[in-house]
Amino acid sequence: MKEKVQVFGRFLSGMVMPNIGAFIAWGLITALFIETGWFPNETFAKLVTPMSSMLLPLLIAYTGGEVVAGKRGGVIGAIATMGVIVGSDIPMFIGAMIVGPLSAWILKKFDQAIEGHTPAGFEMLVNNFSLGIIGAILALLAMKGITPLVNGLNEAMRAGVGFFVDHRLLPLTSVFIEPAKVLFLNNAINHGILSPMGIQQVEEVGKSIFFLLEANPGPGLGVLLAYCIAGKGSAKSSAPGAVIIHFFGGIHEIYFPYILMNPLLILSTIAGGASGIFLFNLFGVGLTAPASPGSILAILMMAERHSYLGLVVGVVVSAAVSLLISLPILKFMGKDTSLEEAQQKKDAMKQASKGMDSGVAKADVKEDGLEETAGKYVEENGKAEKIRKIAFACDAGMGSSAMGATVLKKKLAAAGLQGIEVIHTPVSSIPKDVQIVVTHQELGERAAHSNPNAELVLITNFLAAPEYEILVEDLKRRAAQ
Repeated sequence: MKEKVQVFGRFLSGMVMPNIGAFIAWGLITALFIETGWFPNETFAKLVTPMSSMLLPLLIAYTGGEVVAGKRGGVIGAIATMGVIVGSDIPMFIGAMIVGPLSAWILKKFDQAIEGHTPAGFEMLVNNFSLGIIGAILALLAMKGITPLVNGLNEAMRAGVGFFVDHRLLPLTSVFIEPAKVLFLNNAINHGILSPMGIQQVEEVGKSIFFLLEANPGPGLGVLLAYCIAGKGSAKSSAPGAVIIHFFGGIHEIYFPYILMNPLLILSTIAGGASGIFLFNLFGVGLTAPASPGSILAILMMAERHSYLGLVVGVVVSAAVSLLISLPILKFMGKDTSLEEAQQKKDAMKQASKGMDSGVAKADVKEDGLEETAGKYVEENGKAEKIRKIAFACDAGMGSSAMGATVLKKKLAAAGLQGIEVIHTPVSSIPKDVQIVVTHQELGERAAHSNPNAELVLITNFLAAPEYEILVEDLKRRAAQ
């Protein structure tokens, strides 16, 4: 069930993440030139509404359609989404997430149905007119059929959020957000749910607190600082580096393993997140666009001009609360706070490797689930396969995986291993030519399903994983054969 939720969330966030640059551009224009911005300019401010109501939904629809059916799917997704854009007076981000992939799927089924039946020489004619005709029909259907449904869903979400806001209960959202983040649903929550609501609120009031509910780096910072003070072993030694990557680099996934090593720490992030949200709400703090990655630098850049004091106070207090709760947990209940001990308990989430003698696992997907055989590489005909391509995979393929790929490249270069390509990729779309996949143990099952033929290396800590060294030694052994 968790894997299915992760996959669905990844699909939603996958439509937004590639377009974050466009969201940032829109947010900067909003922050600078609207009436309450830094440099109010009526002419430049005219860009704000068209970008949020048309450009951003069309980009989302195109991206979602392209994932389903390539460029043709992207084009028909954008065409059909114009129906919900014109049919509504609110930004149709949710409508774009529905109509874009759905219309691409319909076109894909049509293409499959006529495959092999098109007369030679008429391929381009059939392709162009089929896309145009089906796109026009879907745009009309979306305008009359999908728009009312999305408007109704939007009103329901508005009412739900309004209940929390009106009753001053918005901090309680941390009870759901913080545990979901640790299960690698952070991108799904931020870009699939909170960002669409935040953008609509920006259209109404010029800023939104929704962009901060998940992106606040304070709770994770408090946990990492606690490990710096009261951690043990490599967890303590790696925590300072994780602080820099998390707080300034914005890669929140870096602190998730530290909580998984001691699940009671989730109480720290919940309390820290709730206290931050309370202060953000109290001070009227809001961002003008999503802060991605969730770096303090990106958050400050996206902050509305009157929000800086409350923003800093909220982040600092949330970190302090998280730190104060984490310290006694680590000191008095932290029996398993070292990474070395955590390596032996990877099966806590039923996705761990078995027998980590060499730290490298081969994943085989069978009917009864995921089986991982660790301690050796699979060899064929008595000779180890030569490795040419390794992928570091994370949920979105942009944050922790990019960092992990950089670390691994440096280790390979230091070991003198040449000719091995190291890439970073979303865990749901690992290229088929990848021979080894390195990923966090929580994403192991998804990685195995994405590329069942690849050898799987599961880690628990992005910075201090012993599997890096073990993998390098195994690769050196292979190169010597």
